[in-house]
Amino acid sequence: MTTQVQEPAIHVQGLEKSYKKLEVLRGVDFDVERGSIFALLGSNGAGKTTVVKILSTLLKADAGIASVNGFDVAAQAADVRASISLTGQFAAVDEILTGRENLVLVAQLRHLKDPDAIADDLIERFALIDAAARKVSTYSGGMCRRLDIAMSLIGNSQVIFLDEPTTGLDPEARIEVWQVVKELAKHGTTVLLTTQYLDEAEQLADRIGILHEGRIIVNGTLAELKDLLPPAKVEYVEKQPTPEEVFFAIVGDDDKDEARRRQ
Repeated sequence: MTTQVQEPAIHVQGLEKSYKKLEVLRGVDFDVERGSIFALLGSNGAGKTTVVKILSTLLKADAGIASVNGFDVAAQAADVRASISLTGQFAAVDEILTGRENLVLVAQLRHLKDPDAIADDLIERFALIDAAARKVSTYSGGMCRRLDIAMSLIGNSQVIFLDEPTTGLDPEARIEVWQVVKELAKHGTTVLLTTQYLDEAEQLADRIGILHEGRIIVNGTLAELKDLLPPAKVEYVEKQPTPEEVFFAIVGDDDKDEARRRQ
């Protein structure tokens, strides 16, 4: 008896993309298992958003193959779009409407049955009950982002792309978003998360891919990434490397010096 191997929710092989003479992606390879959280980690300009745009059919690759939920992103773009949701770096919410009205509107635009019930379910799921009747203009950054993610899930998307979802949020709001992302995975949603925050990848991801100079140079669990560094010992006490130490040990000292200059 043969066991059928389930195909990954996202498959990327040899992905390349250039803007004129600038090579952004130079052969990106990775898979994301169904129901897991994969963090694409890299500095600004590493090509994270370009990968997301290609996978969500907003941009065409120059070379390579990619599939989402079993559909080829180039040949079956409509099927890909029907099975995904995308949340960008800035919340796409209407601040004039209430939180509930935003959700109902999206459900109506997608021609779904019983938009009110859909909105009520998401309001409860994303802990927005107390704020549902308030205009979004009164929401905190974390609440806006929670609402934004809730809106992107209308239609039961099987795969969701979160492109730097906590950019510009304060620490409390970031934790709120982290909780939402963890809940998505618990419900079986596959999440591809791009981030430049090492602690975010550590908190959320089942696997982490480090994108550097157009390629995935490391892909593994946090424990596997830490194992790439030899343990440091002080008085026979093992010192565990931080995610930041792992990152700069892999990509090199040039990025570390650049990060220091930005501080």
